[in-house]
Amino acid sequence: MRTLIPFFVLLLFASSCKSKKTNSKHSRNTPSVNVNTTAKPTAEAKSIVKYAQSFEGTRYKYGGTTKKGMDCSGLIYTSYKKHDISLPRTTSGLKSYGDWVDVKEVNVGDLVFFATSKNSRKVNHVGIVTNVRTGNVEFIHASTSRGVMISSLADRYWYFAFVQARRVL
Repeated sequence: MRTLIPFFVLLLFASSCKSKKTNSKHSRNTPSVNVNTTAKPTAEAKSIVKYAQSFEGTRYKYGGTTKKGMDCSGLIYTSYKKHDISLPRTTSGLKSYGDWVDVKEVNVGDLVFFATSKNSRKVNHVGIVTNVRTGNVEFIHASTSRGVMISSLADRYWYFAFVQARRVL
C-alpha cells in the first residue's frame, strides 16, 4: 500500500483542472503519441479547422458560441455548423456522436475528449484535432483559463486527461 501512495499523489497532480502552458517540445518527460501520419486530411476537415482557428484568443464564456465568448463545445458546434454539419451542442452529446477512433488513427477534424475534473474519468472537455505529426497530436479548444487556444496531446496534462477520439466527418 505504501508503494501506491506516491502513484496516487502523482495521479492527482496530473489530473488537476487548470490548463498549464508548457513548452512540451523541450521537456524531457514529454509523452509521445504513436500516430499514423500517412492519412491526408480532407479539404472539408481543413476548412473546419481553419474556421475554428479564427476564434483563437477568444475568451472563455460558458454557453458561448461567438467571438464575444466561447466554450469548448460551442467551438465545435459553431465550426461544424458553418460548414452545414449539425452536431450536438454539448460535450455530453458529442462524446457518443460519430465513430470512435483509436488515438493512433486520428486525423485533422476529429474530436478529442478529455476528463479534466479531479478524481473523475467523466468526459467534460472537447477539442478539434488541428495537426497530426509523428509523436504528437495538436487540437484547438476553449480553455476556461486562456480561452480558445491550441494545445498538444504531448503535454502531460492533456496526455493524462485524454479519454477518447471520435470521427464525425
